[in-house]
Amino acid sequence: MTVDSEEARQLLQDSLSIVEIDKEIQRIELRQQELRQDQTSLEKQIRQLEQDIDVRREQAGQILREYYMGERSKLYTLLLSASSISGFFRIMEFYELVIQNDRQVLGDYERQYKALSQAQRESSLNAIQLEEVKDSLIRQRSRIVLLEEQVNSTLEGSSNPEAMTRLMEEFTMYWENVGLYEVKRHFRALADAMQQLPDFIQSGESILKTNGRTYTIDLHEEQLNRFLRAQNEVFEAFAFQFDGGKVIAAGESGSLSLRIEGQYSIVNEPENAIMFEVEKLVFNELELPDTTRQELQKEFDMNFYPKMLVSFLKATEVTSDDQRLLVKLLLDL
Repeated sequence: MTVDSEEARQLLQDSLSIVEIDKEIQRIELRQQELRQDQTSLEKQIRQLEQDIDVRREQAGQILREYYMGERSKLYTLLLSASSISGFFRIMEFYELVIQNDRQVLGDYERQYKALSQAQRESSLNAIQLEEVKDSLIRQRSRIVLLEEQVNSTLEGSSNPEAMTRLMEEFTMYWENVGLYEVKRHFRALADAMQQLPDFIQSGESILKTNGRTYTIDLHEEQLNRFLRAQNEVFEAFAFQFDGGKVIAAGESGSLSLRIEGQYSIVNEPENAIMFEVEKLVFNELELPDTTRQELQKEFDMNFYPKMLVSFLKATEVTSDDQRLLVKLLLDL
């Protein structure tokens, strides 16, 4: 589905952004609801723990006072003063029961105190997340309002607003029934291929090189494209380029065109990886909003993990220029 004029292109891009940001708002609202339910549950748990711990605190305090005042030592003295073996064992059984009960009370108090502290920490973190979600929701709703104003303004100034409205409706249906599926199909194929890339790098094409403690991955874009086409037919009309620090993947198939622009960077949390960050996503000449990019990155892992290549390697530097992706790795013993 192609776009004939710049006015129509901008209108469709804005309307597509509205659709996608509205999805993000729905996700945020669902997350907000989940956090509120968690907060209610945590607050209920804290109230119950506070009630339970008050009882245990008094019991634990009484026991500690008795030890401090020497009252428990009287039991030991009584044990030594037993006049017979049978009396000794009866006192011993009583002494062990008292000590066992003391330990259980003190242990219960410690466990409940730790549980209360943990619940309070979780409640605090949950409250922070709730506030962040609330702020995000406000921002996204503001974006929707601005985009809707732009769309309405464009329609009002159009020579044929009815035709423009139909075009928006048709394109929205096309995106939701075809476009989004195709975009996800490409992302899924790319994520699956990344799982097989370590084997290709070790395939003997001199991609992985070593110089003492330093290893280097030197991957030409032609090698990567050949590898991807062997993995999935979707890449027959889809090619990667490395230039100026950017990674560009673009292609056309029938009435569909897709362009992904981003860059690789090194991350160490939660584990060392070469992360691919999508900075721009263009579908049929329409740039999709950041919310769509971020959601696709969450859904599909397109990162490269050096330890899948060699368990004792760690990536420290990555560059993409002059048709080559260069990754420097060091021993991580």
